[in-house]
Amino acid sequence: MATTTQQQDAPGVPEHRPVRDWLLQGLSHQAGNHPGPHVEPSEQVATKPWWKVMCLTGVDYFSTLGYQPGIAALAAGVLSPVATLVLVALTLLGALPVYRRVAAESPRGEGSIAMLERLLTFWKGKVFVLVLLGFAATDFIITMTLSAADATAHVIENPYVPEGAEGHRVLITLGLLALLGAVFLRGFSEAIGIAVGIVAVYLTLNTVVVVVGLWHVVTTDGLVGSWTNAVSLEHSNPVLAVGVALLVFPRLALGLSGFETGVAVMPSVAGDPGDTEAQPTGRIRGTRRMLTTAALIMSVFLVTSSIITTFLIPQQEFEPGGEANGRALAYLAHEYLGNGFGTLYDVSTIVILWFAGASAMAGLLNLVPRYLPRYGMAPTWARAVRPLVLVLTGAAFFITWVFDADVDAQGGAYATGVLVLMTSASVAVTLSARRAGQRRATIGFGVIAAIFVYTTAANVVERPDGIKIGALFIAAIIAISLVSRLSRSFELRVTGVVFDERAELFLRDCSRRRLRLIANEPDSRDVEEYRTKLEQIRKDHDIPDEDVVFVEVTVSDPSDFEGELAVRGQVVHGRFRVLTCSSPTVPNALAALLLAARDRTGAQPHIYFEWTEGNPVANFLRYLLFGVGEVAPMTREVLREAEPVRARRPHVHVG
Repeated sequence: MATTTQQQDAPGVPEHRPVRDWLLQGLSHQAGNHPGPHVEPSEQVATKPWWKVMCLTGVDYFSTLGYQPGIAALAAGVLSPVATLVLVALTLLGALPVYRRVAAESPRGEGSIAMLERLLTFWKGKVFVLVLLGFAATDFIITMTLSAADATAHVIENPYVPEGAEGHRVLITLGLLALLGAVFLRGFSEAIGIAVGIVAVYLTLNTVVVVVGLWHVVTTDGLVGSWTNAVSLEHSNPVLAVGVALLVFPRLALGLSGFETGVAVMPSVAGDPGDTEAQPTGRIRGTRRMLTTAALIMSVFLVTSSIITTFLIPQQEFEPGGEANGRALAYLAHEYLGNGFGTLYDVSTIVILWFAGASAMAGLLNLVPRYLPRYGMAPTWARAVRPLVLVLTGAAFFITWVFDADVDAQGGAYATGVLVLMTSASVAVTLSARRAGQRRATIGFGVIAAIFVYTTAANVVERPDGIKIGALFIAAIIAISLVSRLSRSFELRVTGVVFDERAELFLRDCSRRRLRLIANEPDSRDVEEYRTKLEQIRKDHDIPDEDVVFVEVTVSDPSDFEGELAVRGQVVHGRFRVLTCSSPTVPNALAALLLAARDRTGAQPHIYFEWTEGNPVANFLRYLLFGVGEVAPMTREVLREAEPVRARRPHVHVG
């Protein structure tokens, strides 16, 4: 029967530092013989009905109504309603089917990044994920900064706010971001409950504005005729008008935000009583309902808001400095329902835009620890929430300062992040359908992927600032990841050691005298290999003719950082006892096995090596990249870091 060995923490109480302890609250100290830094927690995520979780993602998705109609009017002019219909068509016929499939294939909130991660191995897979994380960071952080900047626009343009507030745009935006960070530093456990109230009030007020606006469009003589005349004057050919709407559509891509956040919060969706982690059928069904309902609600508001803002607001008011710039629906609320209702609408919009940043922050706090620590590409403190909140808030401050809290200026970067993630999702589901042999689905998703590729490329060409910001995030993530991986290369990167019954027997028999292990790099594995190795080790180290056990580690994917070590016992050629296992790195696996054998048997293990030939620098690089290299000193260094008490440390012999 297989036995799992979990090593005990080294004795000693960490020094009490109030600020440090508060920042790292929830982060277990990786002292001594910690079995691994990222063992899955036993606690289950609190779940809620799908419609409540929809409100959490909706604060990001629905809040785009605060600025989307104005952006559409600037991009498409009188063709704004037509371009918005194109956006809605892509939402319902493209993005929604894609993410419904993503939800089915990544039910633990991994999203499309995990689907693509499974297609690539070795370092190319890790680098690809880091690039996608860079664009995800662009999406989520620009969501925070753009939403806060638009909330500031609603504050400044309110008639009850003093005129001098315009000169403090950046300061107000920074204040909103600081408040958001403070909320997460304190703890953010009731996000879903708060989101339900915010979304309910915001959608209700938007419904009032839309209904009143449509009433004025229908009852005001000449409005529809003026619009059709304007379209005819600018675009005499209806087909040409539709073509122009298709061309300007990429500028409206902000209206597609929210889907990636929707799948990221899947673990919060309540499933059926019979759901398991392997088959969470109820959770998948609830998430699909959430995505579909949110898309339908948003589509209705996008079309109707585009109609009323295009028909009722003079075009010059959408321009920078105009009263409708970044706040088209708020302009109508004040114009047709009075400053009292308009102020109420402003407050509601400010709150949901601010809370949209909370949704983005929650998405990043879920996404970053899911990948980077597992790759060994984040500092140890990245497993704690508060340090990450400070880093993300600092990045948001910097972006706000660079863009001068300008909503229009940040639109390109935001759209780039959204579109790259949606493109990756559409490619992922296309490949998934192809692997499943679903020809029609493959063709359908392939067409959607092609549309997203075009949309992304068009957005990058027209607004290259987005790809520049994305490249900066990618470069920062890769640089931090490489430094972190290098600094953590000697950690004990094993979450647990499992011995099978025969391996247990070998350890128990040998530990009755002295537990001697011989590290062997498996080659032909013939009798001569083991006999020669045994004779050489006995000659070099003058060990008696006692029981010894060979240990062989096969390198799996050296780009992986950690995992469980499964140790199997074998009798080779009827006389040699061998412990075999597979691991991303040989030295870390040997160190973990030695510590586990010590704790299991109570005996102090001795392991014997031969020196590796070659340049020490080249061998160190081989260790970092390929998990091998100069094994003996690397194993000793991992043991030294993992076991601070020298008397309890297994002995390493090299000859």
